[in-house]
Amino acid sequence: MVVGDFPIEVDTLVVGSGPGGYVAAIRAAQLGQKVTIVEKDTIGGVCLNVGCIPSKAMISVGHRFVDAQNADAMGITAKSVELDFSKAMKFKESVVSKLTGGVSGLLKGNKVETVAGEAYFVDANTVRVMTEDSAQTYKFNNVIIATGARPVEIPSFKFTDRVINSTGALNLKELPKKLVVVGGGYIGTELGSAYANLGSEVTILEGADDILAGFEKQMTQIVKKGLKKKGVEVVVKASAKGVEETKDGVVVTYEAKGEEVKIEADYVLVTVGRRPNTDEIGLEGLGLNMTDRGLIEVDKQCRTNVPNVYAIGDIVEGPQLAHKASYEAKVAAEAISGEKSEVDYMAIPAVCFTDPELATVGLNEKQAKDEGYDVVSGKFPFAANGRALSLDATEGFVKLVGRKEDGLLLGAQIVGENASDMIAELGLAIEAGMTLEDISMTIHAHPTLGEISMEAAEVALGKPIHMMTK
Repeated sequence: MVVGDFPIEVDTLVVGSGPGGYVAAIRAAQLGQKVTIVEKDTIGGVCLNVGCIPSKAMISVGHRFVDAQNADAMGITAKSVELDFSKAMKFKESVVSKLTGGVSGLLKGNKVETVAGEAYFVDANTVRVMTEDSAQTYKFNNVIIATGARPVEIPSFKFTDRVINSTGALNLKELPKKLVVVGGGYIGTELGSAYANLGSEVTILEGADDILAGFEKQMTQIVKKGLKKKGVEVVVKASAKGVEETKDGVVVTYEAKGEEVKIEADYVLVTVGRRPNTDEIGLEGLGLNMTDRGLIEVDKQCRTNVPNVYAIGDIVEGPQLAHKASYEAKVAAEAISGEKSEVDYMAIPAVCFTDPELATVGLNEKQAKDEGYDVVSGKFPFAANGRALSLDATEGFVKLVGRKEDGLLLGAQIVGENASDMIAELGLAIEAGMTLEDISMTIHAHPTLGEISMEAAEVALGKPIHMMTK
């Protein structure tokens, strides 16, 4: 029995403290709102704790390990290069700790009250926040739901110590000798690449015709070439049938080309998608408009059909990206404060930290044509760039897509070293309504990878300096 549960009143309640929730809370507080944020697990959500950040830390460890083993061409020979996996995991944990601690400090510094517990909606102005031994009622004027998503579990691959999701893959106590990855999307390919770099024998099973759906084939071909070089076996049009656990591993059964195949491994990583966390929090009683997939329908200010209820991130339509959630968070917080902010996804980038990296923003050439644009495009290879040569990172290209009549930049695709950083310039160019000529006439420092974007613009304009065209 809970005694003395007098409701606590706040202006804005935020449910979830991931890259959507904590950003929403801080921005709302900056705009003068009294804000409380509720988190049932750990501040920072999936992204900071068991997603974006730890995975990139492990990817970086893998790159350093590979570089140490393969620097002969530069005159560097490292003897007896060894991986201390437990130390690598401690490095990953230290990165997570610094960032989550930083977010907690930012919430406190912006006078956001942080409450640990699980939120359950009573009505459109009330939630109960429950822990194992207590419960507290909160009354709010507005609420921002930012509960994120969780890995999809398929019946034939129930999660165990050996059948793992992305969270499990980032918290292993030992380096797998053999790893099977079910699902060739960005999570499976990133983690598969990371473990291959660390020395695991990796097999990726993908049910579709190709891995990394959403990226152009000319981009993914380069990634597949890199995977093959690492010894990763990629099996497409593969149907994962089931898994049997053994004394110290698993046996995965899949079907491809009409044949059933069994493969032994230490672990099987299942990455077949993520499910929105919109169940089990009492949303049924709010009368929210929702899709068949459990997503909450919102308008351009992230407002639901219930005027004081907002939703952002993985629980609304669109790509499940941390930076999308953070962007929507600012819009929702500002809308609550009476500002005219609204979402515009014209230049939202998508990045995959494979080897080499993939990044895209705006429209690709096919999408632009499908939307009725008469387009012009230009592609420039990393292999013709001085900085890429000096880094021994010559795989890949930058491709720009522009409107033919005036050169307005419509989209950009990059595959290559540091694509994740390079895409920001081109996203800004799209947001600012810049043209191919604007990019070509922007003075880029030499020698840098950024020059490749300038060169691609010149190719599109038919006036390349460092490349011969017909």
